[in-house]
Amino acid sequence: MARRSFTLGLFSFALALALTASLAGCGGGENEPSNTAGKAAVGGQPSSGGAPNHSGGQVANGGQSTTGGGGALGRAGGTAAGGSSAGASTSGGAPNRGGAGGAAGATTGGAGAPAGGASGAGGAPSGECTRALLDGIADAYFTALSAGDPATLPLATNVKFTENAQVVQIGSTDFWKNAGDTKYSQRALDTTACSVAAQAVIPEGSTDRPVGLRIKVVAGKITEIETIVVRPGDYSASFAVASNTAAIINIAPDIKWHDEVPQAQRPTRQQLSGWVDKYFRAFPSGVCSVTSACRRLENGGGNFSCGTGASCSANTPTTGGEFVPRVIVVDELRGIAAGFTIFDYQTTGHLDMHMVKMSGGQVHAVHAILRNTDGKSGWE
Repeated sequence: MARRSFTLGLFSFALALALTASLAGCGGGENEPSNTAGKAAVGGQPSSGGAPNHSGGQVANGGQSTTGGGGALGRAGGTAAGGSSAGASTSGGAPNRGGAGGAAGATTGGAGAPAGGASGAGGAPSGECTRALLDGIADAYFTALSAGDPATLPLATNVKFTENAQVVQIGSTDFWKNAGDTKYSQRALDTTACSVAAQAVIPEGSTDRPVGLRIKVVAGKITEIETIVVRPGDYSASFAVASNTAAIINIAPDIKWHDEVPQAQRPTRQQLSGWVDKYFRAFPSGVCSVTSACRRLENGGGNFSCGTGASCSANTPTTGGEFVPRVIVVDELRGIAAGFTIFDYQTTGHLDMHMVKMSGGQVHAVHAILRNTDGKSGWE
């Protein structure tokens, strides 16, 4: 009987060690967390934008794990609730919410919501910036927005929040009070600048809105949040087109925003930022290296050829120019760059976010979120 008790004790101790090692594997200590058996269905990455799944299951289009789900990180102390099937969402869908243990899925890809403990979003050490952390921060933001309560976000004490060029307190705007579950988002994860940029479709009441978002993170805390929310009449240039949020969602499978670009075709950081910089500074003669199939959407509307009304100048702009890019967020792995500027070409000044997809030295898509703000950004 004593031998049986000793054997069971050893088994229990070994099992505890195995579980501890398993949970530690989801900590996000690298730029791209290990996914062992859980390879993505397309391009080696969840195609709808979630962080890699850590429960060994294969990731499908919506990021839903086929075996056990991508357990979320608990909000009440940072412990993992691995294996929860409550945590998956499909094709950029809205977040599901679990209980206090953290068995809640994140938007666009089934990644777990960020932990509320000291390790920060995505389980990364507080001083480290990883892709999982940035994806988790974006997931947490969309979840908090839907709940109308920013209290769950890891906000720095001096966080700056703008909505449509107005500096306001986060959570106080009409959009924050009336936003629903995010229907879709496409994201650039920039671990060098520790920033995430996203274009999203989010309902306000019963009407979907095109939304632009930029979040800056320092030591695991959100220090800057910039948002653009476009309602009817907000884009009032003489050549403006009506918003079409359905088009943003419908064209996404063709562009494959979140697919990793193969190494041989992958653009460098300099190529991505340089393309956006020239596009803005030399507009409309800075639209270079676009494919014939490249489409440009403006708040989802238009569906223009990327070269319509534009040309490509051989000159490289240095200073000045039409538009000065204020911020450029770069994701080399996905081949995405997102630039923020004031678009004032034949207008009174629109807050502008352009997102492009590049591979093989060519741009395959250009999507813009624009809203009239009389030349102001809120970040002057």
